[in-house]
Amino acid sequence: MSNQNPNGYRRLVRSNDSMISGVCAGVAEYFGIDPTVVRIIALIAAFLTFPVGPLAYLACWAVIPKR
Repeated sequence: MSNQNPNGYRRLVRSNDSMISGVCAGVAEYFGIDPTVVRIIALIAAFLTFPVGPLAYLACWAVIPKR
């Protein structure tokens, strides 16, 4: 499934290929990279910026629409 709308613009959406909520997989699809890389970066960021990282992830979960 493509994340492009009829006008050809890409759209950031949560993926159905998800481990928790689809945020990391959606970001990976948007940028065209492996979801595992995004998940590792998100995990490292969550530990280094605690509690901002987990709160940002929860905000993305709430704001980014499901496909």
